Amino acid sequence: MLMYRKSIIKRLVSLIKNPTRVIIILNNFGLLNLNWISDRIFIKIQYKAMTGRELNLLFPKTFSEKIQWLKLNGNLQNYSCLVDKYEVRKYIVETIGERYLIPLIGIWDKFDDIDFKKLPEQFVLKCTHDCNSAIICKNKTTFNTEYAKTRINKCLLRNYYYSGREKQYKNIKPRIICEKYMVDVSGVELKDYKIYCFDGVPKVIQVIYDRLTVCKSNLYDVNWNYISVAKTYPTDPNRSISKPSNLVEMLNIASILSRNRIFVRVDLYLVSEKIYFGELTFTPAAGNGKFEPTEFDQIMGSWIELPNMSVV
Repeated sequence: MLMYRKSIIKRLVSLIKNPTRVIIILNNFGLLNLNWISDRIFIKIQYKAMTGRELNLLFPKTFSEKIQWLKLNGNLQNYSCLVDKYEVRKYIVETIGERYLIPLIGIWDKFDDIDFKKLPEQFVLKCTHDCNSAIICKNKTTFNTEYAKTRINKCLLRNYYYSGREKQYKNIKPRIICEKYMVDVSGVELKDYKIYCFDGVPKVIQVIYDRLTVCKSNLYDVNWNYISVAKTYPTDPNRSISKPSNLVEMLNIASILSRNRIFVRVDLYLVSEKIYFGELTFTPAAGNGKFEPTEFDQIMGSWIELPNMSVV
């Protein structure tokens, strides 16, 4: 609890010192409207506010800079069907097989169309067009339906593209899906295995854990050697995360799903030694995630080969 409070205080102090970042965050929550600003200008402002650095679009070198370049020049709008949480399921069936999909319980256009009497005791609701809208139900008897309705309806009204100018999200039809509730061997959470792939080659695995307390992540190479780098979340070298027994299969899946793409992060889950697909992410953290030490941003940037250097 003390660590959590210190983290909150640190964030508040950071926001006070960076008013531009406050404006960006308010925009992301729909409390301000910056939609009139061009993609290029917005991206440069947001990058400076979130990272503290000037964005170099003429000669991008770091991972963060190259993701920003791809947001402007990478034709990411062609990937809308791959980031739509419902439509991507068809692609997964065609490429790696239906067995890797988390069981789907239902899909609806409106929250009021959901018949909760027909849902199981545990489930997960999420919107198809955005990120971080998931609502977990562990006990339907105590599930706060009104809270879920308010939150989901708010998410349905927003166009996630405007939060970070990630074009792949702009034209997705907002819908609601319900998936089976699942936990891993811990019995309390579902760790994310985020595999960073460059032109079909997996390079780094980021494991997200402890979401219910202070969210952390550890980075590993493809041989499961710990990488002493914090990306977006704090890392803990003393936290032992076992090497998955089916790591080779996970890497093979990531390679297939990322083939012929400059960069994509393939998110997977493990439940009782079985692999499940999570999502495909082409612009993690909208390209604004921090690296500690920053040198790793340069290293990952060297793995991205951009097709040309013209800037929008």
